[in-house]
Amino acid sequence: MTSARTIVITGASDGIGAAAARRLHADGHHVVVVGRNPGKTARLADELGAPRHVADFARLDDVRRLAAELVDAYPRIDVLANNAGALHESFATTADGFERTLQVDHLAPYLLTRLVLGNVLAARGSVVWTSSMAVRHAGTLDPATFAAADPAARYRPLRAYAQAKLASLLAMTELQRRYADRGLATVAFHPGVIASSFSSDGEGLVGWFYRSRLKGLLMASPQKGADQLVRLATGTAGVDWEPGRYLERGRPARRTPPALADTALAAAIWERTEDLLAAHVD
Repeated sequence: MTSARTIVITGASDGIGAAAARRLHADGHHVVVVGRNPGKTARLADELGAPRHVADFARLDDVRRLAAELVDAYPRIDVLANNAGALHESFATTADGFERTLQVDHLAPYLLTRLVLGNVLAARGSVVWTSSMAVRHAGTLDPATFAAADPAARYRPLRAYAQAKLASLLAMTELQRRYADRGLATVAFHPGVIASSFSSDGEGLVGWFYRSRLKGLLMASPQKGADQLVRLATGTAGVDWEPGRYLERGRPARRTPPALADTALAAAIWERTEDLLAAHVD
């Protein structure tokens, strides 16, 4: 077994995050539970005897507060697992002025990573992203316009989700490029289609499906979905997995958007994200 690691998991109060937290805790790791729902987060943390933090990624002030708490409490973070995310079926802007899906799935995890990066570097640690094969449907991603929130435009939930996930993947590859020489390793993975509470509060067809019994018949269990997260969190970068890659079924994905190979685009998305979040990084 690997030596005990401090592993921060966002979206840990349910689904894949909760399943991974239980297994990592059972293996002797110091798991830090982060969730949006205070009740669910407290129940899991109490079950494990683990520390907990509550934050809603639709509010960047929550993310800043969370980051400050993590920085103060855990000087060395071996693994930051950016597992929180959602697909929203209707258009909405957050109080911060960003389209909701983009904020929850890209801007908020990026900001959290950026603010706790020093603690991850202190451990020569890793950042793991729960991604999605939906990135195949992202289409083109223009750094100048991808964050524009236009209520008059036709909102396509899957495309919005795919573009947010693609932006995160590009930011991940740029993070790897910039900080690999300081011991950082990044990786992202598609966990499969999982029977969790993902988007279960949605008002459309996706939300209905995730609330129905059908999900248990047609989707894999959260425990199965947690397999890769656990493997990546406990494995050794460069030995058990290749840094800077996006994985499906535990292996580098065969079908990925051409954008993922575009290093100039990755750098541009990084810079644009930095500009969008400049007021929150100080």
